Amino acid sequence: MNSKYTTLKYACYTTNITMSVVTNLSPLLFLTFRSLYGISYSLLGLLVLVNFFTQLIIDLVFSFFSHKFNISQTVKITPVLAAIGMVIYAIWPYILPNHTYTGIMIGTIIFSVSCGLAEVLISPVIAAIPSDNTDGELSKLHSIYAWGVVGVVLVSTVFLFVFGSEKWQILALGFTLIPLLSSFLFSISKIPALGTPEKVSGALDMLKNKTVWLCVIAIFLGGASECTMSLWSSSYLEQAMSIPKIWGDLLGMAFFGIMLGLGRSLYAKFGENIERILLLGVIGATICYFVTAVTMNPVIGLITCGLTGLCASMLWPGSLIVASNRVTTGGVFIFAMMAAGGDLGASVGPQLVGSVTDIAMRLEPIIAFSKTMGLTSEQLGMKIGLLTGMFFPLFGIFVFVKILKTRSKD
Repeated sequence: MNSKYTTLKYACYTTNITMSVVTNLSPLLFLTFRSLYGISYSLLGLLVLVNFFTQLIIDLVFSFFSHKFNISQTVKITPVLAAIGMVIYAIWPYILPNHTYTGIMIGTIIFSVSCGLAEVLISPVIAAIPSDNTDGELSKLHSIYAWGVVGVVLVSTVFLFVFGSEKWQILALGFTLIPLLSSFLFSISKIPALGTPEKVSGALDMLKNKTVWLCVIAIFLGGASECTMSLWSSSYLEQAMSIPKIWGDLLGMAFFGIMLGLGRSLYAKFGENIERILLLGVIGATICYFVTAVTMNPVIGLITCGLTGLCASMLWPGSLIVASNRVTTGGVFIFAMMAAGGDLGASVGPQLVGSVTDIAMRLEPIIAFSKTMGLTSEQLGMKIGLLTGMFFPLFGIFVFVKILKTRSKD
């Protein structure tokens, strides 16, 4: 990569790490929020839904109106918004302790705007930097996100274990240092020009391209496959598998993140034939979801939970690579559309698991059946909830078969 863009590259990397913070901190705190504030699983899942739905709105705005924005300035304010949202998220319980959930939601919305901007703009910024291996650079960018997840899990788990879950606000405030660093790096970087449709009609014309929609569906299923396991693994392993939280986080969520980062890093260095990798990924993810949900063995559950990360590692960035290779005139538009598809999947998947869990654990047949299995209704409900997540990679098999078959026609 061109050395004169080194500072910009690190600004993009730290922004992706910020995304890993704001996407994964709440799921790590799900049971903390439930125990401290009595928040239901549905409302916990709603935090994830609002996070990704807010990102989805930003994605759609940029899909059709990117030409109305000063792209360079928008990139630079992205981490600033993240820092503001995280501060509100953290300090609200001190200011209005009787309305904690409201403050958490407001903070979530603000840093979700930042996350949406980052998804739309950071990948095309990296793609615009002169490089001999743009696909590898995109995969590397997304691997940074995955390694950021590992860091967030490790730091959060150790902090909460040492200082107690009631100190979670201090942890959240500490993470604001990352977007502040990004802001500084962007302030001293020059951002290359990014292509955008000249008017809304240009974007509308691209929507007639069937390849665009095939790629959007692919990243929708890929985003759901990745984020559902990532965001629920900690709570699932602790509740459904009776694994202590510290080990559920370290051996579940962190293992997932390590496998996610490993898969993306390997592709960045050695990868080729992305269509075949995507197909193998959804097949593997389907198997891992099924085994994780139905097994009664905690060790097997931990292993398959982590391996889901490896199988899902390229589903999001790989779909981006396919889209950018096949829709070469898309510019910011195609990245925005893909971000919209991915965010929709990442919001629908986790929310579906939370809603199914809440419903299932209250059904009389489930309550009765759970007793015969030696489980609580909540444990069985979470297993049923996670099993619904299997259908995203399962449906993805048919989509990625189609992508593989159409490769030779491009």
